Amino acid sequence: MYKKLALASLSLFGAARAQQVGKETTETHPKMTWKQCTGTGGTSCTSKSGSITLDSNWRWAHVTGGYTNCYTDNTWNTTSCADGATCAKNCAIEGADYSGTYGITAGSDALTLKFVTKGSYSTNIGSRTYLMASDTKYQMFNLIGKEFTFDVDVSKLPCGLNGALYFVEMAEDGGLSKYSGNKAGAKYGTGYCDAQCPHDIKWLNGEANSDGWVPSDNDKNAGSGKYGSCCPEMDIWEANSISTAYTPHPCSVSGQTRCTGTDCGDANERYNGVCDKDGCDFNSYRMGVKDFYGPGMTIDTTKKFTVVTQFIGSGSSLSDIKRFYVQNGKTIANSESTIPGVTGSSITEEFCNQQKTVFGDTSSFKAKGGLNAMGASLARGHVLVMSLWDDHAVNMLWLDSTYPTDKDPSTPGVGRGTCATDSGKPEDVESKSPDAAVVYSNIRFGPIGSTFTAL
Repeated sequence: MYKKLALASLSLFGAARAQQVGKETTETHPKMTWKQCTGTGGTSCTSKSGSITLDSNWRWAHVTGGYTNCYTDNTWNTTSCADGATCAKNCAIEGADYSGTYGITAGSDALTLKFVTKGSYSTNIGSRTYLMASDTKYQMFNLIGKEFTFDVDVSKLPCGLNGALYFVEMAEDGGLSKYSGNKAGAKYGTGYCDAQCPHDIKWLNGEANSDGWVPSDNDKNAGSGKYGSCCPEMDIWEANSISTAYTPHPCSVSGQTRCTGTDCGDANERYNGVCDKDGCDFNSYRMGVKDFYGPGMTIDTTKKFTVVTQFIGSGSSLSDIKRFYVQNGKTIANSESTIPGVTGSSITEEFCNQQKTVFGDTSSFKAKGGLNAMGASLARGHVLVMSLWDDHAVNMLWLDSTYPTDKDPSTPGVGRGTCATDSGKPEDVESKSPDAAVVYSNIRFGPIGSTFTAL
């Protein structure tokens, strides 16, 4: 809902980023397999060779042929980056030391993202990664009529952190073919977008996002530029060990779209932009069931478990997004809403309409086309994103605490989890929980009923 507005990022030689290709560090993608399933019951699954790439926002970039930063702390180098197009020509992006610098390790079918990693020259905070089909293209998924299943371990994620696995309508090649200023492409993690239309993306449409750049006042590595990067987004999984939510976010645009002004939906124009920033979320705690998800609960977050998400529909039509869990050999249906006036255990148009009415929320979900628009977007193809982040905007309270904080938590829709309203401050979680990590593994994808055995 309010996520990814301000991502903590790498502080490597001043945390510069760009879109030419540098020669100092060879880019070698960590390997990670996943499974394509057919048939029923998870018994006919074929292993697929994949790999992981790191988002370009985290990478070091410098003046081509030298070591001068193009961006230091949260300020652009005005000599090299007099304007966005010039900056893209002058600056080269480098390959990544995935484990040593970023705390990213992949092996067999598992990906581990560590929260704080102290390297030789830097301290890295969080990461955002993408599943690759080849060395130069993202793996594309059409989720309609399919189910997506994965195992996850959130036991080391406290209040204020978000281990997120989700889909966005990015370009398969990261914008390489469309924008002449982008020489790096998907291999180097370019082309990111989401329904929040983030302004902290350093490079958009083959140019630097340096115009009107304002350094963040509470994150030494971040800022915001004139442009945002918008696209439809399907949040399959946003979670820590306390709370979780899954949320579709439709938009009125197709694919990655650079926005300015009102279209970005910033601040008091939130509901006038091209994307539904709130989405229609299903958070069991928010829907009245406070003993379903968490340590020692029905879904015991002290142990690994399986998450199954089914996208009911055909063609470009989407009618329902269902959720199941598997833990200790048992299939567990999603919790049913106990909020008076809101029924159901999955995301349908009826559920969303009821939820928005009862919670008193603005229904931008319906205004942006609801499940019809989300279905059309998913049918066009989405990229899988796996990330770990803390929240410099509102401390992740929208996920795991009382939000807005000035309202009574017993008011329907306000209580989202048991975390204190003063929890989740980035300076606290970074200093007190540096060893936090999330593990995503055993990804399976196929027709409804093909990826797991219901017991």
